[in-house]
Amino acid sequence: MFWVRGHTGSAVGLDRHMNSRAALVAACFALLACLWVDRASAQTPNEDAPSTWGSGRPEDTTADPPKADDDDDSEEDRDDEDDQLDDTESPPGGAGRKSEPRSDFEDQSLRYTLEAVEIRGNTRTRDRVVLRYVPFHVGDVLDVEDPAIELTRYRLLGTGFFRDVQFSLRKGNAGGKVILVIEVVERNTFVVNDLWMGLSKDADNDGTPKPLTPYAGLDAAETNLAGTGILLGGAVGLASSQLALRVRFLDPAFLGSTWMTGGELLFNDARDFFGNSDVRYVAPAQDTERVTEHATVQYKRFGGALGVGRDLSISTQLWLHYRLESIDATPPDAASHVRGETREPIDFDIIRGPSVLSTLRASLEHDTRDQPVLPSHGWFLQAMTEVSLTPAGSDYPYERVELKLSKWWELPWDHVISLSLFGGAISGDAPFFEQYYVGDFSDFLPARVLGLNFDRRPPPNLLGTAIQEVRYGRYAGRIGTEYRIPLYRGSRSVYGIDFFASAGVYAVANPVDFERPASGYSGLARAPIDVTGNLGFRIDTSAGGFAFAFSNALGFIPPIQGENP
Repeated sequence: MFWVRGHTGSAVGLDRHMNSRAALVAACFALLACLWVDRASAQTPNEDAPSTWGSGRPEDTTADPPKADDDDDSEEDRDDEDDQLDDTESPPGGAGRKSEPRSDFEDQSLRYTLEAVEIRGNTRTRDRVVLRYVPFHVGDVLDVEDPAIELTRYRLLGTGFFRDVQFSLRKGNAGGKVILVIEVVERNTFVVNDLWMGLSKDADNDGTPKPLTPYAGLDAAETNLAGTGILLGGAVGLASSQLALRVRFLDPAFLGSTWMTGGELLFNDARDFFGNSDVRYVAPAQDTERVTEHATVQYKRFGGALGVGRDLSISTQLWLHYRLESIDATPPDAASHVRGETREPIDFDIIRGPSVLSTLRASLEHDTRDQPVLPSHGWFLQAMTEVSLTPAGSDYPYERVELKLSKWWELPWDHVISLSLFGGAISGDAPFFEQYYVGDFSDFLPARVLGLNFDRRPPPNLLGTAIQEVRYGRYAGRIGTEYRIPLYRGSRSVYGIDFFASAGVYAVANPVDFERPASGYSGLARAPIDVTGNLGFRIDTSAGGFAFAFSNALGFIPPIQGENP
């Protein structure tokens, strides 16, 4: 039995007094944006630039100059030019050289004036789409040691349009000038971004537990529509009595400008399960109290989001999103459960009947990964803050801040190790589906798919802590590491297969877990924290990236599963 799993989103919160802090965070984002936009304006590719660019060291610095040079340049000019290119092949201070400070002439020998950019190998992708991600302009002085050259190559690989990207230089038509050659190998751009399949334990609308039920989901997109770089995609999630639909688009050069736009439409007909044990609840429009294992909330969401973004550097983007959703929920009239050893009321964190959710989100991303599916080195950082717009009619006043950070290292024996960190907090009255869910942090429970929650079980409790008392929380943190062993590298349908094993520690909590910890726990066991892990295979194919993992099956083993057999 295996498990196919993609990534999911999550949410968080603090207290109501965090409004001022959220405003301060938003102001910092705005100030940061202004500073980086100024910097980015000097790096934005010229839309009128000719279809030629490039980077890296010269392909063959000892080759004879082009024939046109023979006709136009003097012999002395050619000798000087060859001397300059020869200097770029032997690093200063290398073997056979004296380790002396480089003179101004030697420094100059590593820089050339960019005469043009030449793009090769693109049969579907338009030249202007490639140039959109290249920050070098005709007339710029190009330093072959500039790290921006390699970052630009990573950025092009990160678009998902290309299987390989190589930069090189060739001599231009005048002394000291070069042509940057970008050679790409295109890949299939209709890809499966996520594929979910697994088993879960859910309950019916009365809260009665059901046996194992399957669930599935698919997220597919054309990431380079007609070679324009526009993404158009859709996703569907299915489970017993649950449905989620998504449609989204992304234009990386809106109306030919340097601004990006994106949007999403969503629909969810879903339900969720509450209560730790011995749940007593009064169903809607009924006066009779029931005793069962779970209380079920049925709800629908419909709405969407629109966003604008801009490159702040080769590897950094800033996005602003506005979101508007209508919600219609049917929670029980009243419910209680046993938390620890004490019976307490259940707060469903949702408004009965119709309500409106409206938010404004700012996010900053920094991505220097060399590959989007099987990265071997680089950074990925995402900082986000979100504020509910109660003045604009939102019924859920809350604020959220999040930080994600991942780093990859390639070891000398070609294996890859990574470290990831996550921290987030929510303040205010966020609806439960915006809060942090334990299944998004524990690999032994199914994570949410397109906002759908399939499983009624509490999380595994391998450390014997109060984590078993938590389902949704306003604070969450996770630290994890993953070790990958490359098994296969190819150039046709399957580009790479890696075996991976991961482990981590996570915590999900609410303010009540600090103010009034669950009874029956003592000492460090009162902290809602636990460990998690996973193993399987990561596969990069022409149809997208996939992870075949076994944590879902491991989550049904009695010592691990979060409930009694």
